[in-house]
Amino acid sequence: MTAPAQPQRDEGKPVGVRAYAEAEETERELPGLLSSREAPPGYRDGVSAGYRWALGRDARSPVTGAGADGVPDMELLTAEIDAAVVREDEAVNDPDTRDYVRGVHSALAWICGYSDRRV
Repeated sequence: MTAPAQPQRDEGKPVGVRAYAEAEETERELPGLLSSREAPPGYRDGVSAGYRWALGRDARSPVTGAGADGVPDMELLTAEIDAAVVREDEAVNDPDTRDYVRGVHSALAWICGYSDRRV
C-alpha cells in the first residue's frame, strides 16, 4: 500500500500577488497576528486553512474543496474568495461556519492583493 500523494510546494511561483516567501513568512506569524485580534476559533481556523491551501500545502481548497496541484493560480484563488462570500451569506445563522469562511476570505484577500490586512 502506498501513501497518498502530498501536495507539492512551488516556492518559485507567486502566491496570488505575493512572493511565496512573503506569504510563507506571514503564515509563520499567524499565531501572533491572530492572538492580537482576539479572533474567534473558527476565524483562526479559516485563516490558517486559507494560507495552507494557497501555499500548496493542502490539496483541496478550504471552502469549495476544489483541487489544486501545488500553489493555486490567481483564477482559482479568486474563485475561492467569491465562493467564501456566497458561503458567508448562506451561513448567517451558523456563526462557526460564518467565522471560518470569514477567516478564509481574509487570508485569501490579502494573498490576492485585495486587502492590506494579512488576517
